Amino acid sequence: MGRSGQYDAPRPSGLQRAAATNDPGGRSDSAAVRRNNLSLVLRRLHDHGPRSRAAIAAETALNKATVSSLVGELMARGLIRETGRRVEGVVGRPAQLIELDGAGLGVLGLEVNVDYLATYATDLAGRVLVDRRVSFDAVAHTPAVVLRRLAGMGRSALAAMSRAGARPIGVTVAVPGLVDVAAGQVVLAPNLHWSDVPVGARIAAALGVDDVPVRVENEANLAALAEYWQGAEAGTSHLVYVSGEIGVGGGVIVDRRLLRGADGFSGEVGHMPVDPAGTRCGCGRVGCWETTIGFARLIALAGGDRPIDPSRDPEERLAEVVTRAAAGDARAAGAFDDVGRWLAVGAAILVNLFNPKALVLGGYFARAADRIVPIVTRELTRLALAGDAAGCRVTASALGFDAAVRGAAGLVVEQVLDNPAAVSSSTGATSQSA
Repeated sequence: MGRSGQYDAPRPSGLQRAAATNDPGGRSDSAAVRRNNLSLVLRRLHDHGPRSRAAIAAETALNKATVSSLVGELMARGLIRETGRRVEGVVGRPAQLIELDGAGLGVLGLEVNVDYLATYATDLAGRVLVDRRVSFDAVAHTPAVVLRRLAGMGRSALAAMSRAGARPIGVTVAVPGLVDVAAGQVVLAPNLHWSDVPVGARIAAALGVDDVPVRVENEANLAALAEYWQGAEAGTSHLVYVSGEIGVGGGVIVDRRLLRGADGFSGEVGHMPVDPAGTRCGCGRVGCWETTIGFARLIALAGGDRPIDPSRDPEERLAEVVTRAAAGDARAAGAFDDVGRWLAVGAAILVNLFNPKALVLGGYFARAADRIVPIVTRELTRLALAGDAAGCRVTASALGFDAAVRGAAGLVVEQVLDNPAAVSSSTGATSQSA
């Protein structure tokens, strides 16, 4: 298995009937066909809402007997249920409707960032069970201390999920850096000063849930997936996401798929060199894009002789800069102008490379969209080779600082939709009633 891991695609864009695959001996892999058909039915209900068995059969081109068997298995796993409602058919008895369930199945996202930790949990039906972010200076502590603190928040989240009747079926940890997904290891996180940290193993051990898979992913990739799944530009087939926090990360969706690269390390846009005469970056190089547009740069430019308390939550600090700019503080207003221009410089490189239909700005860029988006839009027209012809929309994320941790939880949901057979019947036993 390569470093990119097994899962590398957002939700498929259209209906695809499962096809048989052959094992080396030439025998049909019936388990794979069954798994794909379960996924086909579950995604149909997830994406399009309640359906009768007959409608599912017609829309998936599966025969009615197969659909009936698949529905029975998905019910046994607690993933779907009968709604109690019926729809009148043309002939025969009214058909019973089937819908997505999953109220007894919980997914958990955890996030480590430079100056905060976050947890976000939902059940498979989309009910938000936990949404928490706390200020925390991760750079001032060792990886072991940071992960113990994050695991403590994770245990609290798991307890809240249990009280809500949702048993965990997966955990994803978001980290800003290069991640070996298959090993669950952070290879390098420059802004955290981490290298070769076995995040997955440590979090799994600290959570104490041996039967629940724990996955580790780059936070910007997860944020890009969250934008594709549920953001303002959801479903956009070619999309570039750029997040502004202490560091700057990015994720690229090409033809509805997350671009990972050969080793899973793509998206480190914050370390593109844009200013040879600039300042030294946390990675050790000079003039990286994030040194010109990162959150720390904005706060430094806006603070001056009125420094902003670094212990406060990022949103609180940003709100103070916005308030100062609105009150006519030239230093705060100038900080947004400077960041906006440099943001457009790097964005133009990405637009020229990937020709996206949408550039989504997340993190603090989204919270300060009124100040930043107009500058980037204007400058992109000048800097992008195709100019207006590129047709790239500049959009502020509606998910803000929560995009990565939402994507972390959403990744578990996607894995279940990809492979419903991974959810044991006993896990979902409480969710089978109509």
